[in-house]
Amino acid sequence: MKWQGREGSSNVEDARGSSGGSFSGGSPMVIGGGGMGCLGIIVMIIFVLMGGNPADLGGVLGGDSSQQQTQDSGKSTSSTQDNPFETGNVKKEAGQVDTKTEKSLDERGQFASVVLKDTEDVWHEIFKKYNRTYTEPKLLLYTDGVRSGCGQASKQMGPFYCPTDQKVYIDLSFMDELDKKFNAPGDFAMAYVIAHEVGHHVQNELGILPKFHQLRNQLSETEYNKYSVAVELQADYFAGVYAKHAQEMGYTDEGDLEEAIKAAQAVGDDTLQEKALGRVNPDTFTHGSSADRMKWFKKGYEAGDFSQGDTFKAMGLEL
Repeated sequence: MKWQGREGSSNVEDARGSSGGSFSGGSPMVIGGGGMGCLGIIVMIIFVLMGGNPADLGGVLGGDSSQQQTQDSGKSTSSTQDNPFETGNVKKEAGQVDTKTEKSLDERGQFASVVLKDTEDVWHEIFKKYNRTYTEPKLLLYTDGVRSGCGQASKQMGPFYCPTDQKVYIDLSFMDELDKKFNAPGDFAMAYVIAHEVGHHVQNELGILPKFHQLRNQLSETEYNKYSVAVELQADYFAGVYAKHAQEMGYTDEGDLEEAIKAAQAVGDDTLQEKALGRVNPDTFTHGSSADRMKWFKKGYEAGDFSQGDTFKAMGLEL
C-alpha cells in the first residue's frame, strides 16, 4: 500500500504507554474486531474473539466482569520510538498528564493514521451521494489494555469498535498477530482490519447498530447470532467498499486486494473454531464463515457503495 509521506487523520489518539486503569459505567456493547484477536484460551477465542461482549466475559470465565476493578498502574508515560515520524495528527488521550497535541508516531501508528484518513475521505464522499452527513470516528491506539466507553478491554480481544464513544480501539501489535498467528501478512491486511472496524461506525451512523443491540433480549442466542453474523459481514462489505476507493485513488499496490481477502479468510468463524476446538458449530457463528467473509468483502469491492450491502435481507432477516 502506498501510504508513506501521505496525510494522516486528525482523529487519532495515542494512549500507548498509558495505564488501562479501571472503568465503571457505560454500555457493554463492544462490536468485536471481526473475530480477530490473539489465539489463546479456547473459551476466550470462542466467546470474545468471535463477538462476545466484555461485560459478559467474567460470567463465562467464572467471574463477574461488571464488578471488576483494576487499579491504575501509574501516570501516563510516552514510549520512545526508534524511527519516529513527526506529525501533528495525533492527540493525547483526555486526562493524560502530557497534553501536547503534537508528538512523534512510529511507523505503524502513522500507517494507521493514513488508513483512517482514507476511510474518512471515502465515507464522506459516499454519504454525500446519499444526501447524508458522515461523522468521523476516533481511532485510539493503546498498549495491552484500555478503558473504553464500552468497558475495560485488553488486546486479547483484538481491534474493536465502541458505539458509545464512537471510537475504534487498536493495539498495533495485532499486526504481528495477523502475520504470525493468522498467516495473513501485509499492510493491506491491517488496512482491511481498520476498515472493518470503521465499517461498524458506518453502521452506527446509519442506525443499524442501535437496532441490532435492541434485539439482544428479544431473541434466542442462536437467532441473535444470525443477526450478529449479518452485522459483521456487512462490516466486511464496507471494508470492501473502502478497498475499491483506495484502489481508484491510486493508493494500492499489486497484491493488496489478495492480502485483505486472505485476512478475511483467516478470521472466519469456521476457521477459528477448527483451530481452537477441532470442530465447527455453525449455530455459534457470530462473524460468518471464511467463505462468507471473503464473499462480502468482494461484493463491497465490486459495488463501491451501499447498493449491494444489505446482508440482513440476503440472510432472510428483518432489522
